[in-house]
Amino acid sequence: MTLKLHSTLSGELEEVVQDESRPVRMYVCGPNLYAPCHIGHAMSYVLFDVLRRYMEYRGIDVRHVQNFTDIEDNILRKAQEDGVTIDELAEEHIARFYDDMAALNVRRAHEYPRATHEIPKIIELVSSLIEKEYAYEVDGDVYYRVAKRPDYGKLSGQNVEEMLAGARVEPGEDKENPGDFALWKAAKAGEPSWDSPWGPGRPGWHIECSAMSLRYLGEQIDIHGGGQDLIFPHHENEIAQSEAATGVEPFSRIWMHHGLLRLPNSTEKMTRHLGGLIPIDDVIQRWGTDALRTFILFSHYRKPLTFTDEALDSAKSGAERLRTAARAAEDASPSGDAVDAAPYREQFIEAMDDDLNTSIALAALFDLAREINTARDEQRPIADAQAAMLELAGILGLKLEESETAMGAAPFIELLINVRKELRDAKQFEQADKVRNGLEALGIVLEDTAEGTAWRQE
Repeated sequence: MTLKLHSTLSGELEEVVQDESRPVRMYVCGPNLYAPCHIGHAMSYVLFDVLRRYMEYRGIDVRHVQNFTDIEDNILRKAQEDGVTIDELAEEHIARFYDDMAALNVRRAHEYPRATHEIPKIIELVSSLIEKEYAYEVDGDVYYRVAKRPDYGKLSGQNVEEMLAGARVEPGEDKENPGDFALWKAAKAGEPSWDSPWGPGRPGWHIECSAMSLRYLGEQIDIHGGGQDLIFPHHENEIAQSEAATGVEPFSRIWMHHGLLRLPNSTEKMTRHLGGLIPIDDVIQRWGTDALRTFILFSHYRKPLTFTDEALDSAKSGAERLRTAARAAEDASPSGDAVDAAPYREQFIEAMDDDLNTSIALAALFDLAREINTARDEQRPIADAQAAMLELAGILGLKLEESETAMGAAPFIELLINVRKELRDAKQFEQADKVRNGLEALGIVLEDTAEGTAWRQE
């Protein structure tokens, strides 16, 4: 079996192949640094984290690059509103981003280049496009000639003539064609700028990703990832300018796009450009990391997701079922046939190889959890199966650990359990039930077994 991913460019499943001379090169579009990351971002970064984890599990070496956009219109506006420089704003949100990713159990990319730190490479790339007549300069602005590439629109499936006919020119723009897009923007009063052959200015949004990908991953990459909201115009423009500059096609062998997250009772998607969205840390504080990751992975990555309290509650319960099975104590003297995790591992791998189908992979884990629980009740060996579950769960980034709150309160919970037992032994059942009900009100569920009383956090 080999890992295959759906490519937006071809519309087909494409095999992930590692060249012996280099790792698989993966570029993922990162956040714009003017607001905290929200759960729409969490969906994207969890999915690509799982992809990387799975490729490494399958023995594929990966080089992962994800950019920070630290110069664009929203950032300039926010910095002005806050009375800070764009560097100060960027540093604030980069620090918060790292905290959010650590809380999400997302591994760091190998490189996090920033647009403002890559100006020389951007100028070099724009100059190359002008030299090859794919771009032109007008009063300090530089635009890309969309009409010069007949295959423009091949990623989004749009017709270039129709796009150009429907394009509009913004005030202050002086283009040869309304559909041409900015590679370099002439400086405006009060904005940060950098010297260039066309005068002081700043890069356009699309050119930064091409420049960073070329610098850190080379002229051709294997996987380019992002949300479906980036297919047009951002990724379409990346293809046009990168392939024109290098002459190497395709710029990326696989274009991997995930569905978008929606708020309940709304058709509005959670893209990076919307405000008033739910911060990642708010969700983690309420439901926990495993619950949020389970919620995201319950569905296939190319499908849209709707965020609701009920969906997160269900994901939290599901993650808890896995944790209970993976961490439950084995009988001191197990006997009989041990749980065979091999069939579930095969189901997991088959699902992940088939376009990263995490929903089916999770189903295999739940089936294994049920088998472990049955074997535990029958006092059969479960230790090896539990180790396999933790290994496969780790590929999905699930820790299956007690929350820090529950772990810190463990001695007090155990004390209350002992008090309840003493009350029951004294036949003071009403008082014992009050202890149990009080713990349940705090999200601590007690389970009475032949070996004693166990507890878990809802």
